[in-house]
Amino acid sequence: MRVRSQKLETVTKNVNMSISDNLNKIKSSLPPHVTLVAVSKTKPVEDLMEAYNAGQRIFGENKIQEMTEKWEAMPKDIEWHMIGHVQTNKVKYMAPYVSLIHGVDSLRLLKEINKHAKKNDRVINCLLQMHIAEEETKFGMDEQELSDLLLSEEFAQMQNIKVTGLMGMATFTDNEAQIKKEFTHLKTIFDRLQQKQSTVNCQPSILSMGMSGDYLIAIDCGSTMVRIGSSIFGSRNY
Repeated sequence: MRVRSQKLETVTKNVNMSISDNLNKIKSSLPPHVTLVAVSKTKPVEDLMEAYNAGQRIFGENKIQEMTEKWEAMPKDIEWHMIGHVQTNKVKYMAPYVSLIHGVDSLRLLKEINKHAKKNDRVINCLLQMHIAEEETKFGMDEQELSDLLLSEEFAQMQNIKVTGLMGMATFTDNEAQIKKEFTHLKTIFDRLQQKQSTVNCQPSILSMGMSGDYLIAIDCGSTMVRIGSSIFGSRNY
């Protein structure tokens, strides 16, 4: 199986099926312990509502402004996940409602989230993003940076965030063995984190890895949350 080809094939194969059909097909392939985040970036509200009416309640966006507009327009029992790279000056716009922020890659960003969560009298759940891919364009921390962050006095004092797990993206490649190696590496880091004593603001239970082209590999490697867009909604709109 070639991962890149699989991704293109999935989109092409599902283009004549409805969003609800695609969604139900994906859900039927997931084990009970794996949470599906429907990645709805660039898609109109009517497409999201079709998924919503089919039972989907967790949506992922990569732009805060777009996510906020959809949050304002859609039912309030939806969990909104921010899955893209987060700019610190945009945190305030999603702080009132965001359920989970996937891509926290620095203490600076975590401090900003904590600040705006406090202003909104909330505790915001966050995933720390690890850099596991060979591609230099991917964001994320290495193991030493992760350890330094979690052991810092600044982190210990944060009362309005909770680290609920880790997130990572594998290299975009046809090499399935490489993808598996990178996901397995992240699972090892996650297991070590879980073995450490949990604190009020660090209770890791989520390992978010796997997208439309590699989510089955990710699940085999221990993922508990997958982010799937094109296989549900079709190709992105730009």
